[in-house]
Amino acid sequence: MRALIVESHDTPPHLADAVMPEPGPAEIRVRIAACGLNFADLLMMKGTYQDTPALPFILGMEVAGTIDAVGADVTGFAPGDRVAVFGGRGGLAEYGVFEARRAVHLPDAMSAVDAAAFQIAYGTSHVALDHRARLQPGETLLVLGAAGGVGLTAVEIGKLMGATVIACARGADKLAVAERAGADHLIDAETADLRAEVKALGGADVVYDPVGGEQFEAAFRACNPEARLLPIGFASGDVPQIKANHLLVKNLSIMGLYWGGYLAFRPEVITDSLSTLMGWYAEGRLKPHVSHVLPLAEAADGLELMRRRKSTGKVVIEIG
Repeated sequence: MRALIVESHDTPPHLADAVMPEPGPAEIRVRIAACGLNFADLLMMKGTYQDTPALPFILGMEVAGTIDAVGADVTGFAPGDRVAVFGGRGGLAEYGVFEARRAVHLPDAMSAVDAAAFQIAYGTSHVALDHRARLQPGETLLVLGAAGGVGLTAVEIGKLMGATVIACARGADKLAVAERAGADHLIDAETADLRAEVKALGGADVVYDPVGGEQFEAAFRACNPEARLLPIGFASGDVPQIKANHLLVKNLSIMGLYWGGYLAFRPEVITDSLSTLMGWYAEGRLKPHVSHVLPLAEAADGLELMRRRKSTGKVVIEIG
């Protein structure tokens, strides 16, 4: 089979032949139709992600496809089932073997491209806003990086949960994408004084931040008393250092979130969240935004689009 393989953290991944994997007792093998790209893939390539596999490895964290083989101990899944899987690796290949507990059945109406764009982005935002921050109707949610893979889903889900959403992104084109997803107010990160504009809008009760750096600092200073801040990632490359004494002044809470980490200690948080999200999708309340769909041979181009921030929403690689 063909796969995009990382051989070294100092050289780009390359498309090569790989051995067809066989499922273990608790695993399924999936003929992969599509794989969603994530910012974490870029970190894995450099060896800086918290869950970087040992070299060599096949890139690609989330897939959609059809089961073609199951392990002896697998129940609830059978060959021919359409599934989405958060595997954490192995997705940019024609076939992949994954733990069955990481798979979910797909609604009949959900395309492989939508499914490959769905789990990490929507799952991260829903668990962050619902399970961690307990976002309430009528509160003000500030979303940084609001046109990116996770940021755009935070805008959508925040609106569904009844919040007033302030979207911050770079440039008019990206802000237009956030507005279509339901944002009530738009702030251009390239030109605006983020702190001043958020405070003029009444301040933020919840901050969703996949960016870090100066934007986190500005958002921190624009928070209302008892606000909750959610560091999701650090696309800016700058991890902010938080002074604990500053939290005391407004009784602020910092709530980190690593979505995939729940699989190790509370997997029901993820499975319950995905059940809710799949229901919202089936009702037509969620619409994944995919700016680019590329073939496996152009997967490296898709990664470069993300690195250069030339994409909005998700980039998906179609494989079969």
